[in-house]
Amino acid sequence: MKLWRKPFDHEAKAVRPSKVVINRERCKGCEYCVEFCPTGALVMSDEMNAKGYLLPKVADEEKCLGCGLCEVICPDFGIFVIPQDGSRTT
Repeated sequence: MKLWRKPFDHEAKAVRPSKVVINRERCKGCEYCVEFCPTGALVMSDEMNAKGYLLPKVADEEKCLGCGLCEVICPDFGIFVIPQDGSRTT
């Protein structure tokens, strides 16, 4: 599924490079993060966690805007966006 629109401020949010961290134990493979990533930086992998769910992975770190949409949309708090400088805003 492709998004029919992007967030209005998605270009302004790319202030610094970020790293996406996926918590393997919390992820249930719902694919929300993959579906709603505005740049398509996340994809589903063939890797499974201990519960048998397929995990997402970062396909291209250069594409990541650091917008945090994946972090906000995750129902199980299984993904986090950390700026490369290590600071956290939340």
